[in-house]
Amino acid sequence: MTSPTSGGVDPLRIDTSKPHPARMYDYFLGGKDNYEVDREAAEQFIKVAPEVRVGVRANRRFMHRAVRHLVAEGGIRQILDVGTGLPTEPNVHQIAHAIAPETRIAYVDNDPIVSAHSMALMDDTDTSVVLADLRDPRAVLDHPDVREVIDFDRPVALLLVAIMHFVSDAEDPYGIVATLRDALPTGSYLVLSHATGDLHEDRREDAASVYNKASATMNLRSHSGVLDFFGDFALLDPGLVQVPDWRPEEPPRRDAPQIGIYGGVARKDG
Repeated sequence: MTSPTSGGVDPLRIDTSKPHPARMYDYFLGGKDNYEVDREAAEQFIKVAPEVRVGVRANRRFMHRAVRHLVAEGGIRQILDVGTGLPTEPNVHQIAHAIAPETRIAYVDNDPIVSAHSMALMDDTDTSVVLADLRDPRAVLDHPDVREVIDFDRPVALLLVAIMHFVSDAEDPYGIVATLRDALPTGSYLVLSHATGDLHEDRREDAASVYNKASATMNLRSHSGVLDFFGDFALLDPGLVQVPDWRPEEPPRRDAPQIGIYGGVARKDG
């Protein structure tokens, strides 16, 4: 794996023949960094799961709250964001730097267009953007640009937000996360969110089928299946919940839709 060295994108490395989850996510959020193939797939998904736009926004707000908590209350000054997706303000570094400007962040994604867009926004040495693949966790951990920013002898917040459901069982998702967890020292945290079919079982096959044509399939997992990603890390209150229910800043609306994304934050105590 190599890190991009400029803001340019090699068009030969971008596959526009298949929808890409990061670009579909960007479309759900109302962004413009996507192609026609992404928009078509995203609209198909919206027909199956009309609440998806509300869901992705709730997922992003969950990430914001988690980062703010870990920097402000957990004393975290290093963040490794794997599967970062296309940048949407406020980004992780903006949230963290508003509280503690010395916080160091490494963004990792396997899509060249994500890396290029992210690099265009970076203007400090405390933040790096790395082109690497989550499915090769050692390449992520050993990447020189990650090592330049992240000191694995000090606590780290590992962000795996809305990414693990794009790793199939055949690709050993639990082994991948275990490798990443094991590299973290005591006092580190794991922030993870994951799509589930628990709340809309009648639609899970139709929803997943849209991504079968994409560059990464969607693998919906149960509450217990998502819980297993945390291993022996200790979950912070309120545990693994629907993302709007993780330490909400305001009471949820009574008419709010069920969001099929679980989220949790856990600490490595030993």
